[in-house]
Amino acid sequence: MPRTCIRTIVCICMLASHPALANDSSAELTTGGLLLEKSADIEMRSEDLYVSAKEIRVRARLYNSSAHDVTTIVAFPMPEITIGSSDVNLAVPTQDAQNLLGLATKVDGKVVQMNVEQKVFAGGIEYTDVLLRLGVPLAPHLSATNAALDRLARAAQDELLRLGLVGTEEFDVGKGMEKHLIARWTLKTTYFWQQTFPAKTAVVIEHRYVPSVGLSVQTSIGSKWATTEGWLASYRSKYCMDDAFLAAVERAGSDDGAPFSEQRLSYMLTTGANWAGPIGTFRLVINKGDPSSLISFCGKGVKKIGATEFEMVRSHFVPKKNLDVLILKRLTKP
Repeated sequence: MPRTCIRTIVCICMLASHPALANDSSAELTTGGLLLEKSADIEMRSEDLYVSAKEIRVRARLYNSSAHDVTTIVAFPMPEITIGSSDVNLAVPTQDAQNLLGLATKVDGKVVQMNVEQKVFAGGIEYTDVLLRLGVPLAPHLSATNAALDRLARAAQDELLRLGLVGTEEFDVGKGMEKHLIARWTLKTTYFWQQTFPAKTAVVIEHRYVPSVGLSVQTSIGSKWATTEGWLASYRSKYCMDDAFLAAVERAGSDDGAPFSEQRLSYMLTTGANWAGPIGTFRLVINKGDPSSLISFCGKGVKKIGATEFEMVRSHFVPKKNLDVLILKRLTKP
């Protein structure tokens, strides 16, 4: 499949922000659903989205309203991976160099064999061929990649430094201070396949994957000093934290802070709506994982449907913003 076809439909997902990313925290990556080429014939009759810290599942029913078959590219862009500095710890849920999220897809109940395209960029320029020529893995977040960089000949290392693909860091691993190369490029990964939508027929596409979950060992929400911090206002807006939620956190806290760790998920709802019209019926279910956990996210008409699950159902739905979920998981006493 020509690369130009992929470029027309792929929207890159970047990592979500966090107010104070410390050594005990990791940053979540925004994930999303499938992308289609623009079509006036394909309708999204329904979409069921299930979100939890362990799994994201999507079931979409797409209908070709035209009198002719429509064949198009369907793509799933993985989040971009960039390790900008040693202080950044990205939440990448698998060690797979290509299938970063453990993505699995079915069409009408049958497993889809997808193609994958990976590209490497630094300073806005593509250098995929450079790394392939040198035999360096493309995934910048894996320790095996940095190990491969250290094994390169000096001339190859100098080339990567000159191109801005790597940086250097000095640290002691028990043998005294040593200088090492560290991957600093951006990896863009896209899974895609060619799909035919028969005339006047519905096609069901299902996919599931492991989400990128941002973590903080202990939340700062509920701390006395947090009320004067700018990030708290950002959190209130991003996760729609209301006074009742904040009061529940404060009641559980002490001078040592609230006894919760943070789990943060971000799902891109607004990108890729290239089908005709709004989503006929949209159903969202979010599972907080444990009955003792607290959860906050933005939504209208949300109902609690179980000890850990919350549901939102909308008709003729046009998403206006992405979904950001904050789960406060109660810490267990040592």
